[in-house]
Amino acid sequence: MQLTGFSDEAGRSLDAQIRATKELGWTNISARGIDGVNLHDHTEESFEAIVATLESEGICIPEFGSLIGSWSKKIASDFALTLAEIDRAIPRMQRLGTKLVRIMSYAQEPWGEDQHEQERFRRLREIVQRFADAGIVAAHENCMNWGGFSAQHTLRLLDEVPGLKLVFDTGNPVFQLDRSATEPFPWQNALDFWKQVKQHVVHIHIKDCENPISVDVEPNYTWPGDGVAQVREILTDAKASGYDGLIAIEPHVATVFHVKDQSQIDWQQCYDSYVTYGKKLETILAELDWAAQ
Repeated sequence: MQLTGFSDEAGRSLDAQIRATKELGWTNISARGIDGVNLHDHTEESFEAIVATLESEGICIPEFGSLIGSWSKKIASDFALTLAEIDRAIPRMQRLGTKLVRIMSYAQEPWGEDQHEQERFRRLREIVQRFADAGIVAAHENCMNWGGFSAQHTLRLLDEVPGLKLVFDTGNPVFQLDRSATEPFPWQNALDFWKQVKQHVVHIHIKDCENPISVDVEPNYTWPGDGVAQVREILTDAKASGYDGLIAIEPHVATVFHVKDQSQIDWQQCYDSYVTYGKKLETILAELDWAAQ
């Protein structure tokens, strides 16, 4: 087991992200945004500068948090845009030696409306195959996308999309209704979700929060173990189950990645909370007698 994190929550610049990573004593970053731009959207010149900095600082990128099929993209969007993202992502991941790309299954349509399931499956089959042909594992995250409707939806994705693996985010079930249940839909239970999909999980994201007052309100994010995401219980079960993949922090405590107005963000607070979050996760892992390699 190794630790990593979405360090764009510690700072926009790569320098700040590396500084936070090193303060934790880690050598891994889960790459997403650098200077506010996703890795697959940087210019070639900018990307090469990023590579040079990472190499000089001894920082690895084991996971790429792409925007491919993300919660912000509707299934009706032009698939050519997704294919272009893949075409840009693959050579950059190969350049970095990154073997895991986080993908999603496109934004959820309002419940009761046509979810265009077959088109989602068709697209994900091609996405997964293109990455597989390049020696890269595509792993679906249980976020605000079709697969995030419930554990059953995620399991159906696995049936429909050969070769697909999973990223499991501990906090995402907390603010999503279980659409496999009967109305009125209850909130998902993170531990139950985990147990149903764990054999397919190749990467874990640690996030914790409280149930929101409604599905359209951002939840209150907490330190790991302080919310209702059952972080300790999931990690306990993961260890007992022989999980040996990566564990990444995605705190959201000070910075929610998808907030619209980032001009109000206190980046020093973000940096400090990111480091604190990492240390708190390490404390939980130590309590479980589970040391990072």
